[in-house]
Amino acid sequence: MIRVAIADDQQLIRAGFRALLDAEPDMEVVGDAASGEEAVRVAREHRPDVFLMDIRMPGRDGLWATREIVADAALGDIHVVVVTTFELDEYVTEAILSGASGFLVKDSEPSELIRAVRVAASGDALLSPGVTRRLLARVADGVRAPGGAELSMLTDREREVLVLIGQGLTNDEIAQRLFLSPLTAKTHVSRMMGKLGARDRVQLVVLAYDSGLVKPGWR
Repeated sequence: MIRVAIADDQQLIRAGFRALLDAEPDMEVVGDAASGEEAVRVAREHRPDVFLMDIRMPGRDGLWATREIVADAALGDIHVVVVTTFELDEYVTEAILSGASGFLVKDSEPSELIRAVRVAASGDALLSPGVTRRLLARVADGVRAPGGAELSMLTDREREVLVLIGQGLTNDEIAQRLFLSPLTAKTHVSRMMGKLGARDRVQLVVLAYDSGLVKPGWR
């Protein structure tokens, strides 16, 4: 079962998300919150696999909650997915750099919400190629790589994979591009995360830009 928590200041949205996800045979909503403070308490109490996090909430907001969750080593297995009203919300960039595993637009189709939870639970980044380019182009000059990251640790193949991750490709797309099996592509990604000290795939995207392997606007 994929354990999910929901943070949103609108009760109707929380209830709708809960009903949709609880109807899935492999998902269970284990808690919800209406503020950033409550979100952190829910994270520590229930340890969900995926936390759907609204940004704008009363009191402490979703950005604060995301940073608190990511900074807590005991909560390292939680994947935060920021839920936003607008795809180009200025706060989304900060959320990604705060450690969120991706984001979802609130007016997405129900099937997209379900897919988003599964993608995040698997450890993949919930960022489309177009969104990846727009987000990283806005912050490329100021991003910082995960601590201790050294590209010299990577094999030539891993560097190729990192470039494609930076361009927003999924594991399946990387496999097709490099004529690998999806499992092999996933293995390369996992090994890079271990070598570079990256918490998740999004940090690999940031590293690809920060290191100069990928430049804003590249295709």
